[in-house]
Amino acid sequence: MSQCQPFRDYIPPRDTPRSVQLANSDTYQWAAQRCTEPFVVGWMQKWKVLYNEPYQGISSNGQVNQAVHRLADKGTDLGAPVREMCVAAKCLLSKLSKSDRERMSYPADAPEWRSWSNPEIYIFRHGLRLEEVKTEIVQAIYGLLQASLSPSGYDKVRGCMKVNGFLGKMVNGEKVLNELSYNFAIFGTPSFKEPWGWQLFGHHLCLNCVVVGKHMVFTPIFMGAEPNIIDEGPDKGTELFVQQERAGLVLILSMDEATRAIVQVSTDIHCANLPTWRYHHADQRHLGGAFQDNRTIPYEGGLVSKFQAWQQEQVRDILKLSLDYLPEGVLQARMAEIDEYWNETYFAWIGQFGEHDAFYYSIHSPVILVEFDHHSGVFLSNKEPRKFHIHTLVRTPNGNDYGKELIQQHRERNSNCGNGA
Repeated sequence: MSQCQPFRDYIPPRDTPRSVQLANSDTYQWAAQRCTEPFVVGWMQKWKVLYNEPYQGISSNGQVNQAVHRLADKGTDLGAPVREMCVAAKCLLSKLSKSDRERMSYPADAPEWRSWSNPEIYIFRHGLRLEEVKTEIVQAIYGLLQASLSPSGYDKVRGCMKVNGFLGKMVNGEKVLNELSYNFAIFGTPSFKEPWGWQLFGHHLCLNCVVVGKHMVFTPIFMGAEPNIIDEGPDKGTELFVQQERAGLVLILSMDEATRAIVQVSTDIHCANLPTWRYHHADQRHLGGAFQDNRTIPYEGGLVSKFQAWQQEQVRDILKLSLDYLPEGVLQARMAEIDEYWNETYFAWIGQFGEHDAFYYSIHSPVILVEFDHHSGVFLSNKEPRKFHIHTLVRTPNGNDYGKELIQQHRERNSNCGNGA
């Protein structure tokens, strides 16, 4: 098992005020209560400011370099399962009433793309709520997820949802935390040629999938779990992010002291020796979370290209594990894109690396940002980060989260063709 400290030691008593409030609340009541808390009020206000900023994209220095993203020539197959996705999307749409179809459907460039969030606090309410629709619609949504993801990716996504339901049962909060407490929306019209995509978001799971021709851009991605294992019931044995955790440890433990001193930007998991922007009470160490679409995220740690050859392959293995939700052809295309900027790829580590130590690591280049982080408890009571609460993030820096840069290039290309260019 990945967790060294048993998570069941941190299940809060059911008679604490917060546990009682959770048990007596539905998702709307819980959100209303949380949104009276000063920290949450300030957090939401900050998110509103960030949401209203024009989209630019994440950069390492405040200057977005859109040139790193290139729309492929027409006819180039980059692995996106567009036909299967279109069939599944049309099946879903056929099952919806007119009003539900309108609630779930948005223009391809709608601002709602950027209003996903990963806390359980139900504030952003675009799309259809899975727990509020018929089972056949939920199954059709699963069909579109399955058509878009790799088999292992689909299993991981469903695992995140099942763990959320497991958590809800453990803490007596199933009306707030359950397998269906997620929203789903389609952006654009499902098409073989025109850009479109879908979004699923909720507690510990936020997916943004866009196809532009045979391109697939599958970021921002947030997957997490508290705890990261199910130890009883029909889904007993489910474990999440264990391979990513183990692969990171193998890499850091393989390094000599000189290399480790470069990549380990802080030995303190709380980042007390780093600038204040480096740690956030809720996001903790990860930097690319909700509403961080335009954030300046400096490179940290050491250049991967200076590692030993087998250590560089270990970094590639971590990337493949982090991107294993992508269909096989899309993953190959994504890795080829990452390889183009291998000499500008950094690996960073925060924390220690003993058997019981929580840690954070990132892999960051002009075209990829991967983050892995152990967190303190939210619904479990551990005040220190533990290995059974994990957050993972994937971003596409320099303007191509949500496929925005490729969509712009697609429109420019079609406009030029229309003008006889």
